[in-house]
Amino acid sequence: MTAVTQAPVVPARRLRFMTTVQQPARRHALVRAWWWALDYVYAAVRQLAVVTAPWTLGRPRPVPRAWRSGSEDLPEIILLPGVYEHWTFLRPLGNALNAAGHRVNVVHGLGMNSRGIAETSERLGRALASRPPRSAGRVLVAHSKGGLIGKHLLVSSGAAVAAAVEAAAGGDPADAAAAATAPADDSSGRPLGLLGLVAVCTPFHGSPLAALFFVPSIRAFLPDDETIVMLGNEESVNGRIVSVFGHFDPHIPDGSALSGATNVLVPASGHFRVLGSRHTHAAVIDGVRMLSSGGPEHDQR
Repeated sequence: MTAVTQAPVVPARRLRFMTTVQQPARRHALVRAWWWALDYVYAAVRQLAVVTAPWTLGRPRPVPRAWRSGSEDLPEIILLPGVYEHWTFLRPLGNALNAAGHRVNVVHGLGMNSRGIAETSERLGRALASRPPRSAGRVLVAHSKGGLIGKHLLVSSGAAVAAAVEAAAGGDPADAAAAATAPADDSSGRPLGLLGLVAVCTPFHGSPLAALFFVPSIRAFLPDDETIVMLGNEESVNGRIVSVFGHFDPHIPDGSALSGATNVLVPASGHFRVLGSRHTHAAVIDGVRMLSSGGPEHDQR
């Protein structure tokens, strides 16, 4: 069961579309400390997934064989991990999406995702343009920084603007978004097939905790970073985003709720451990279905 802000937490069998933004209630310090500890235990275990079989030398690590198949009527899922995360970090979420009937894929060549948001967005756009999308389209499913990369691509490809214009005209915003092509530096002109983005624990407003680090890849999350500010100002894209988050995220004090997006509060906690929750899996699957059906603009007409 999932619950959606921005109102008191109410169990729901499907996403409710809210227009205001309210963060989860603040918990007792001891509770938050315990959740924080559990969060890092989960992260440590998931990081070890990159060294488990199957091992490869000189070629990209293959996705699970089962992920290569899925219903032709459902959109393909493109997983985007967070900073210093390999795609294997998201394997439990990928397994849940595949079990729900989706083909699941990843973009090789991102490494541990430490490059800049804009540069990685461009790489992602080129990779997606290199192969045609399925007729049902694609949905980006991301964790943390991956959500910023996904939003950047929605903005730079024009997918969000196309969806908004089509929705205002009474058409299908999902079809319009899917027809958007790669950013201008790609000359292929091929549609990316992007229907939208489901982001888990993404710092859409940055995180003040980034100031505690000297590493550029972390300081890129400062609230006044140029890219963070630019993405924050691009609100037209938010209607194609589902933001999923738990009661407590130690990495994002200001939360992941995003004005204009569909914000889903799940009964889980942490920045990493929330990825393993069945409630999160259900919320993400519901979010993908909502985006592929046209999004909240379509459902509320």
